[in-house]
Amino acid sequence: MDFKKQRIVYMGTPEISAFVLDGLVQAGYQIVGLIAQPDKPIGRNKVLEPVPTKVVAMKYDIPVYQPIKIRLDWSFIHDLAPDLIVCFAYGQIIPQGLLDAPKLGCVNLHGSLLPKYRGAAPMQYALMHGDKVTGVTLMQMIDKMDAGLMYAKKEIPLSEDDSLKTLSEKMAKTALALALETLPNYMNGLYKGEAQNEEEVVFSPSISKAQEHIDLTKSAVEVVNYIRALNDTPGAYLLDGENHLKVYRAKVMNQLVEAELGTIVKADKQGLWMQCKDGQIALLELQKEGKKIVDYKSFVNGERDLIGRKLT
Repeated sequence: MDFKKQRIVYMGTPEISAFVLDGLVQAGYQIVGLIAQPDKPIGRNKVLEPVPTKVVAMKYDIPVYQPIKIRLDWSFIHDLAPDLIVCFAYGQIIPQGLLDAPKLGCVNLHGSLLPKYRGAAPMQYALMHGDKVTGVTLMQMIDKMDAGLMYAKKEIPLSEDDSLKTLSEKMAKTALALALETLPNYMNGLYKGEAQNEEEVVFSPSISKAQEHIDLTKSAVEVVNYIRALNDTPGAYLLDGENHLKVYRAKVMNQLVEAELGTIVKADKQGLWMQCKDGQIALLELQKEGKKIVDYKSFVNGERDLIGRKLT
């Protein structure tokens, strides 16, 4: 089978998915349509901007479909007559009727090594838990969240310096590499598929607004990992009085406990030091409400009476 002659519908929305879409087009795949989430207002002025995958689709004159609820609006798929649907970070559960439409089925590039981290936030949970490795799984799409057969995997090593921002970049490149390596084999029927072990399933639901608040009852390592997991969007925060203070980067400094939880104990060339329950961490990148992200030096220069202040 000549995979470049197969009609493919691509499903995806964010920047990492746009990178893969662009790569597939450049590799010669025939993308006959894009299904993405609706455009959203961006910034303070709430200007409606196209989602990242739509920008790529428009560049290549690929038809774009953005149903509010795909379960209620997918009849357009019959006009597209796809041989295969490829999905990466779309954002909605796909109805069975749509899954049944392409003759070669539907595959998903999922941002974890399944069955670990099924759900909407696999990258965040890998960072949150301090994992040393994550990856991408090419899998069968079924009408159940991330529960289909697994066809192939590609690992991504994680370092302590990785954040959601850096992992997203690695994830996009790895997902494209995996797709280019495996889609021809998949379309030629070379993968049997491996069932997931349900006893090993770990879920990674979306991060809620309430969860963006850093829980200082956690250990210093867990607090730093949580900050990594939400950098650079949406950003984890502490409360400075009634004001949100977002923290984008931090590191564990020691195991000393010499002040109340959340207290700023000192500021030096290594960072702004804060007391956690089992040690102290240095806050390295911060953002006050309505202000830009700055390094700790710039933040300290703009503040008075920092030492002894208690963040919650």
